[in-house]
Amino acid sequence: MVNALSCFFKKKVTEEEPVRDEEVERTGHAIKAEIDAVFGRSLAIRELDTGSDNAAEIEINNLSNPYYDVERFGITFVASPRHADLLLVTGAVTHNMAIAAKKTYDAMPSPKFVIAVGDDACNGGIFAGTYGVLGGVDR
Repeated sequence: MVNALSCFFKKKVTEEEPVRDEEVERTGHAIKAEIDAVFGRSLAIRELDTGSDNAAEIEINNLSNPYYDVERFGITFVASPRHADLLLVTGAVTHNMAIAAKKTYDAMPSPKFVIAVGDDACNGGIFAGTYGVLGGVDR
C-alpha cells in the first residue's frame, strides 16, 4: 500500500514546452505574405489520395499538428473541392481513381492549382508501368 501511494506524491515529470523553430516561423510568414498577395485571403487545400502508401499523408497531416500549425499562416485543409484553391495529390494515379481525380479537379473553382506530392504522384514511382497504374498526375 505504501508503494502504491508513494507514486502519487513523487515529483511530476513533464516535458518542457518546445521552443518555436525560428526558420519555420520565417518561412511561414513569407508564405503567408505570398498567399495574401495572390489570394487576398487564406489558401484552402483539398488533399486527394489517388493510390498512395500513406507516406505523404503522414507528412501532410503533420502540417496541422501543434508544432507546425500551418493554419496560423492562412493555410487550411478543406473537405470539398468546391471550396479549394489548390488540389494536393498524393500517390500514383490508379485506373480506378483517375475518374474521381478528374471530377475533383473539375469541381474546383478557377483559378485551379495542382501540386503532386512525392515521386508516385509525379511519375508513378516504383509502380509506373504496372497494370493498375496510369502514372503521375499529368496523365
